[in-house]
Amino acid sequence: MRIFLAIGLTLISAASFAADEGNAERGRRVFGACAACHSLEPDKNLSGPSLADLWDRQAGGLKSFSRYSDALKSSGIIWDNTSLDAWLANPRAFIPDNDMTFRGISDAGARADLLAFLKEATKPGYAQTAQTQGGGMGGMMGGAAPDLKKLDPEDRVQAITYCRDTYRVTTADGKTRAFWERNLRFKTDSSDEGPAKGAPAIVGAGMMGDRASVVFSAPEEWAQLVVRKC
Repeated sequence: MRIFLAIGLTLISAASFAADEGNAERGRRVFGACAACHSLEPDKNLSGPSLADLWDRQAGGLKSFSRYSDALKSSGIIWDNTSLDAWLANPRAFIPDNDMTFRGISDAGARADLLAFLKEATKPGYAQTAQTQGGGMGGMMGGAAPDLKKLDPEDRVQAITYCRDTYRVTTADGKTRAFWERNLRFKTDSSDEGPAKGAPAIVGAGMMGDRASVVFSAPEEWAQLVVRKC
């Protein structure tokens, strides 16, 4: 038991030391892998919860985020250098049965760098300061998605028809594009950057230009706009 306790304390000390010794500028680059799912702005949730004010927060405890797994909410974990290092190393092993799809970062140095960056970037006011200063974050701020209320005519959907296996999307510039039914996705965005009511947006997807998403302000708009017509 003493041996196991000694090993555990050594690992905890090493994790804390690694976080303290990490390079925040390198960690900024590591965060690029996280930015598609996690914002640094308070209560701006993407597919994952906002990371603002993360330190000393209970796992699964951000009230504005409603998609936590039961495993995370019942874990009793408080986020700090040690717990975050273990989580980043292997989320599934640290809290079994959670919904995190990210497999983890095996490189201890990369984790230390990321923790060093996050410890500063999750403090109150960081996101606003970085935006004001043009902090070079780009898509890393979790704000990579365009403001869908400000659309050019070619991005604003006016009509959608469906015939057999094909959707045809007509935009405000008068052009119509055909999509195989599996290549067109319908989504909603109810955030401040989401489309205006009755003015869905079309957003390209995929590398071949043959895929897209139509983003609505609410799901009831799907039935109002999509018409079966051959």
